[in-house]
Amino acid sequence: MKFAYFSHVWRKNNMTPHERYELLWRELELADDLKFDYGFCVEHHFSPHESWMSAPSLFTAAAGMRTKHMRIGPMGYVVPLYDSLRLAEEIALLDQMLDGRFEMGLVPGINPSYFGPFGLDYDARKTPTLEYIAYLRAAFGEVQPFSFEGKHHNTKEATLSVQPVQKPHPPIWMQSRDPETLEFCAENGLNTGYFLIYPREDAAPRYQKFLEDWQKVGWDHKPNIAYCTLVYVDETDEKAIDKALKFAARAYEGFLPPALPGESFEDRVARHSEKFNQRGEDGAAVIMANLFDPDYLMDNDLVFIGSAETVTAKLRKHSKSGVFNTFMGEFNFHELAEEDVMRSIKLFGKEVMPELRDFQPF
Repeated sequence: MKFAYFSHVWRKNNMTPHERYELLWRELELADDLKFDYGFCVEHHFSPHESWMSAPSLFTAAAGMRTKHMRIGPMGYVVPLYDSLRLAEEIALLDQMLDGRFEMGLVPGINPSYFGPFGLDYDARKTPTLEYIAYLRAAFGEVQPFSFEGKHHNTKEATLSVQPVQKPHPPIWMQSRDPETLEFCAENGLNTGYFLIYPREDAAPRYQKFLEDWQKVGWDHKPNIAYCTLVYVDETDEKAIDKALKFAARAYEGFLPPALPGESFEDRVARHSEKFNQRGEDGAAVIMANLFDPDYLMDNDLVFIGSAETVTAKLRKHSKSGVFNTFMGEFNFHELAEEDVMRSIKLFGKEVMPELRDFQPF
């Protein structure tokens, strides 16, 4: 298995954004010392109550300066929000800055609120993202200047000043649970993955199909399939639950829509959950409806909280049943104290990761 230090860069009460980022760099430096494989961030916009990460290229450059081993990148760039050529230039330059440690996550974007202020159509976000794979391969190809004529991306006679270190390009990830997108990922050799909101029992057959498609194409290596959730490790199960569960049960409050007049917290949860029902994702709707219930989180292992032995066992079990071989753990959530976050990272790096390094879920 492989392990990623993942961060939404959640806002913290009584912290400025600067202070929050100084804390993040301390977290990443520790994770790097412990030989985590990856350091990833999100790209979220217009959510000061939730995530303070709207510029993943800046995260990547700064994190690269503070680490020596980890591979760094966004998970991922919301492709439709960018100028095609400018983003290609940034990616190439970042890979040079990191001396080939850049990981390239690309996503169409899941939140409609990101698109309106940019004057973009949320419903037209998927095909530009898929087409961008071909665009990047042209931009990073041997023929320079390059040209690309597509439905969404067009460039005529451009020569990139800098090419990426990694050839033909940095590894590409596209987090998705959509069957058509997973077929595209397998065909194009893209890593993928999913988040705790999607039930592992629903995910498993989709990612098994992805693996079968991957093998049919004939790629000479296994893909990375990531699973992301909250994780907290302490000396005992009891201590871990006491320290972290109350915060885990409030970690995702920022995902909820703003309250309508007279609307309760429970009403907001139900309204957000209904969106998943409308998409035909009944299992995800159930998780969303219960995402703030600590007992539900623990009973269904939606978060991994416990001793090193317990968390190791949970990862071993659920990576097989949920078909993932990369764990993206979010260690700093809600109002966890820094000393607790750092202890959890250390215990995970020293006692969990070594037990699972050679474990192959598939």
